[in-house]
Amino acid sequence: MTQNTSTIQLRYVALAGAILAACIAVLFWMGQPAICKCGTIKLWHGVVVSSENSQHLSDWYSPSHFIHGLLFYGALAWLLGSLSIGARLSIAMLIESVWEIFENTDFIINRYREATIALDYFGDSVLNSTSDILFMVIGFFVAWRAPIWVSVLLIVVLELSVGYIIRDNLTLNIIMLLYPIEAIKTWQMG
Repeated sequence: MTQNTSTIQLRYVALAGAILAACIAVLFWMGQPAICKCGTIKLWHGVVVSSENSQHLSDWYSPSHFIHGLLFYGALAWLLGSLSIGARLSIAMLIESVWEIFENTDFIINRYREATIALDYFGDSVLNSTSDILFMVIGFFVAWRAPIWVSVLLIVVLELSVGYIIRDNLTLNIIMLLYPIEAIKTWQMG
C-alpha cells in the first residue's frame, strides 16, 4: 500500500468514526439513555420480552445487524463496486446510523409496540445502538473477505435459527413493520 493509498483509507476510517460519533450525539440529543436504565451493562441479554431488550451490548437482534452488514456489502459491491472498500463501508455505516436514529423515533417505537411482539420496547440505549452498528461493520467485513456462498449461508442459518428460537428475525421484523399480519403476531406471541 502506498503512502497516498494509506492516507485515503485513513480518511475513510476517520469518516466512519465521525459518522458513528454523529449518530451517538444525535441519539443522546433525542434523549436515549446511555446504558440500560437498570444501571448494568451486560455482554448478552437473551430475554426478548423484557424492558432490558435492546439495552445491552448484544441480544437476539444483534444477528439482524450482522446480516445488515452482509447485505450492505453485497448491495454496495453490486451498485458501487468501483468505489473503495473504505468508501462503501462509510456508506454502509451512514445507512445503518440513519436506521438507528430512525428506529429510536416515536414513530418507529410506537410502530413496534403496535404491530410486533415488542410491547415493552422504548427504544435502544446508545450503547446498544452503537453495538448494533458495530455488528453491521463485522458483517460487512465478513462479506468482504468470505465467498458469496458463505454470506448466503450465514444469512439463512441466522434467520432460521433466530426465527426458531425467538419467533422473530430480520425478515419477520420487516414484514411486521411494513405490513403487519395478525397470524404472524399470534404465532410470535406463542
